[in-house]
Amino acid sequence: MFFHPLDIIVIPFMLLAMYAQFKVSSTFKKYSAVQARSGVVGAQVARGLLDANGLHDVRVELGQGTLSDHYDPRARAVRLSPDVYHGSSVASLGVAAHETGHAIQHATGYVPLTVRHAFVPVANIGSMAAIPLLLIGFFLKASGLMLLGILFFSAAVLFQLITLPVEFNASNRALALLTHYNYVGRDEVGLTRKVLGAAALTYVASALVAVAELLKFVLIFAANREE
Repeated sequence: MFFHPLDIIVIPFMLLAMYAQFKVSSTFKKYSAVQARSGVVGAQVARGLLDANGLHDVRVELGQGTLSDHYDPRARAVRLSPDVYHGSSVASLGVAAHETGHAIQHATGYVPLTVRHAFVPVANIGSMAAIPLLLIGFFLKASGLMLLGILFFSAAVLFQLITLPVEFNASNRALALLTHYNYVGRDEVGLTRKVLGAAALTYVASALVAVAELLKFVLIFAANREE
């Protein structure tokens, strides 16, 4: 929001987040060149895994952009980027299975996912309101406004932390499903794990940045109260 000496706490984690983004892109690109022996494409994997788990009403849709893959719980649709939807690489199959894992989580009432979905409105409000409150509170020396901003920002941080088990579980489900239904061989699953592991690093890095930012705001608040 503005430069502060305490940003030294955040900078290392921001660098980690930048590295994580590079890592997921480079890893996906690398293993997109490794074709799975099954020969199926991501759309087929998603459809097959959904049907195998009784989720015939969940659609598999072609999305746009690169690595824009996601599961939309409101539309009940798995949306895959073109590279994943049409791709038959171990990377494409891993991403398709991961997003399908979210659909299965939704259908089975996986508690962390349910909590995350319920927390979305709170996190959105928190992320929008926190920075203005913190800025106004900092420049006006209004500790009450700063504290309120910290509470709002804490909601956004909590959302980031809740996201971690959801993503890790979806990846674990993906690897198990891919091998169980023979979409990837035992010797290929390690390559798929590398792709999903790189993606997981982005969530970990984002959570660490958020926690570091929250610590920074708490320390600024404490310093302002002492003045």
